[in-house]
Amino acid sequence: MPEPATAPAPPRPLWRGRRFATAWGAQTVSELGDRVSELAVPLVAVTVLDESASRVALLTAVVWLPNLLALLVGTWVDRRPRPRALLVVADLARAVVVLTVPLAAVLGRLTFAHLLAVALLLGAWSTLFRSAWQPFFVALVPRARYVEANGLFAATRSGSFIAGPALGGGLVQLLTAPYALVVDGLSFLASASLLRTADVPDRDPAPDDGSSVRQRVVDGMRHVWRDPFLAPMLRCVSWINLFTFVVQALLVVFASRELGLSAGTIGLALGVGASGGLLGAVVAGRVARRIGIGPTAVVGALLFTLPTAALVLAGGSVLAKASVLAAVEAVTGFGVMLFDVNVNAVMVAAIPDAVRARVQGAFTTVNYGVRPLGAALGGVLAGLVGTGPAIAVGSVTAALSVGWLVGSPVLRVRTLDDVPDPQAG
Repeated sequence: MPEPATAPAPPRPLWRGRRFATAWGAQTVSELGDRVSELAVPLVAVTVLDESASRVALLTAVVWLPNLLALLVGTWVDRRPRPRALLVVADLARAVVVLTVPLAAVLGRLTFAHLLAVALLLGAWSTLFRSAWQPFFVALVPRARYVEANGLFAATRSGSFIAGPALGGGLVQLLTAPYALVVDGLSFLASASLLRTADVPDRDPAPDDGSSVRQRVVDGMRHVWRDPFLAPMLRCVSWINLFTFVVQALLVVFASRELGLSAGTIGLALGVGASGGLLGAVVAGRVARRIGIGPTAVVGALLFTLPTAALVLAGGSVLAKASVLAAVEAVTGFGVMLFDVNVNAVMVAAIPDAVRARVQGAFTTVNYGVRPLGAALGGVLAGLVGTGPAIAVGSVTAALSVGWLVGSPVLRVRTLDDVPDPQAG
């Protein structure tokens, strides 16, 4: 009598493997440090240098500028065989850059020009880090487990938005803003140390075919626009970012002036709302296994965009208004994780390794490039129709982004097996 068939044992969770756990630990400490610096750097400008709101906003704009060169950086990264080494170098460089701020404060030499230089250099080294991350990721994680891995990394990032502001605020209160940045510098050093010990193999870089940098840049962008999976995802993501940044540019102003919420109440509501992102990151893989990766991305896009329009309906007591703000943030955070985790998994699976970094760079250049445009559009709309209506317009228009996915092969992706392996042929 034959033995009854037994189901294969489920694979061990990624986080229980030493190699993945090391990289995950590096990301965890780095994300927490980032949340500290995002709060501390503007507070240095405000509390130490007494800069105006427009000058503080300039710091944020300068951080984004190097991302416009991401396609060039990615083209260079494609020729490098050791993406892990690039990650370590970027972390070490960012640690040095950040630590110059408390050093200058000790010496009494801290200036706004110094802060601008710090913002620009942090943006530049972060662009290199992001360009090298995806080649490192595909060497770290098996193709079949991209969604699981993206979920874990996204959960850490979401968790940092819950714990990070409280940690940053406490450190600023305890140490003052310049010296709180020591923690961010140490987090970069810890991340570099962990990544240095991650046992991830080198890769074969893109072959030197004699083409110029310009030609490789053009080839990378052409590949994105012609690929049946990458092209609709880039259009969808860019559309979302353009119009959600209309909302982001106005959200705090609306909460403060129209809803009458204090800064502390706004911060608390946003922190509570960030828990939705953590939940979304945790369940994104499970939802995808139930309804499919493509449909999960569409649901996530709608949950990320539409609920923000409900802010204009908030009224009543301070508690009621803060509750609406927190609820909207929770639902949109949940949605963006359903979207990001699954779209990123498809993107990683669809890109040939030989052009991986330059294609990622093309995404970054377009995707991040529309964000300042969205913020500017938000200001124009607010001037024309008011802050609340502008938020509603941005929210509803952003939801139309799903149109780019509905008629594409992305919607039909149930599992990553439905995405042709570019390395197979």
